[in-house]
Amino acid sequence: MRIDIITCLPALLESPLAYSIVQRAIKKNIVQIHVHHLRDYAQNKHQQIDDKAYGGMPGMVLMVEPIARCIETLQQQRKYDKVIYMSPDGVLLNQPMANTLSLDKHLLILCGHYKGIDERIRKQWITHEISIGTYVLSGGELAAAVLVDALVRLLPGAINNEMSALEDSFQNQQIAPPVYTRPAKFRDMEVPSVLLSGNHQKIRQWEETQIAMRTNLYHLKNHTHLNKNSINRQKNKKIL
Repeated sequence: MRIDIITCLPALLESPLAYSIVQRAIKKNIVQIHVHHLRDYAQNKHQQIDDKAYGGMPGMVLMVEPIARCIETLQQQRKYDKVIYMSPDGVLLNQPMANTLSLDKHLLILCGHYKGIDERIRKQWITHEISIGTYVLSGGELAAAVLVDALVRLLPGAINNEMSALEDSFQNQQIAPPVYTRPAKFRDMEVPSVLLSGNHQKIRQWEETQIAMRTNLYHLKNHTHLNKNSINRQKNKKIL
């Protein structure tokens, strides 16, 4: 897989991409991640990439020209399965979406900043808009890092035990059971005795009970929130 990320602040992506599973996947050549500095595509002498919004709206907006130039330059080099814009009003990222994206070969991710990007970019070049939550960040870089981490860990060979990813929370629409490790007793807190029993049938029954309880509790806590914030900003764009 190859992932290209367009940003006006590439330094914000250096740390998230330099450690843990993502970095190991890069070193194993499981994934290639290329960060493109938007200012490199500005053609004025000051490398200006933002300007005031028409109509008097406060805040600065990333300009259409450098973004269009960057996207078109990259598209001339390869065909992208999806051109993604990280936006707070996009479709909420979930595990099935990450599963789907992990099957693609080429992804292009655009990070907004300031007040956002010129709307013409969204209408003309963006195929999918993704949000990591119903709140606003200073820019799309951290959201892009979250998206990259969520899908890269699903790539074959990215983690040592591939079955572990299949048992994560939200796979099969369920929440994973609680986990424990040594010591069996810490202060006055003990590991459930069934996990120490060696009886695999009872352990599996315990896990299934915990999965059901945690999944139900999750839906109870989040049902109202999800209903109120299920805004779909895609319009004519495809939904994963």
